[in-house]
Amino acid sequence: MTTRPHPPRTMQLVALFEAIKGLAVLAGGFGLLSLLHRDVRHLAEALVAGLHLDPDRHFPHIFLEASSQLTDARLWLLAGLAALYSCVRLAEAYGLWRGYRWGAWLGAAGGAIYVPVELYELLHRVSPLRVATLLLNVAIVAYLLWMLERQRRAKPVIEVG
Repeated sequence: MTTRPHPPRTMQLVALFEAIKGLAVLAGGFGLLSLLHRDVRHLAEALVAGLHLDPDRHFPHIFLEASSQLTDARLWLLAGLAALYSCVRLAEAYGLWRGYRWGAWLGAAGGAIYVPVELYELLHRVSPLRVATLLLNVAIVAYLLWMLERQRRAKPVIEVG
C-alpha cells in the first residue's frame, strides 16, 4: 500500500477557507431554525429600530418585506438548503485537505459557478469588497485547476493492450 503525498499548504489553506464558509452557513441555518414559531416581522422591525435605520429606506424596507414572507415552511426550506450547501462545502474542504482530486474538482467547479454572478455584480456597482471577492475566487479556481493539471501530468499513463 502506498501512502498519499501530503497536499500543499496552499491547498489546505483553501480547504480551511471552504470549511469556514460551510460552518458559517450551517450556523446561519440553525439561526433560521431558531426563528420557527416566532413573529419574524416583529423581530425584523425591532432590529431595524435598534440599528436606527429608516424603515422607509430601500434596504431596510426590503428586509422588512422579506421578513413578513417567512413562514415556518420557508424557514425549514432555507435551513435545509443551508445544510445542503454546508455539506458540499465541508466535503470539498475534506477532499482538499486530504489532497483528493475530487476535492479539487469540486472546489474548482463550485468556485467557477460564482464568477459570472460576481462579474455581473461588479458591473452594476464597483466596490473594493466586490473586487477582492472576485479576485480571490478567480485565484482559488485557477490554483485548483493548476493543481489538477499538475497532478494529471505527474500520473503515469497506463496503456491497455
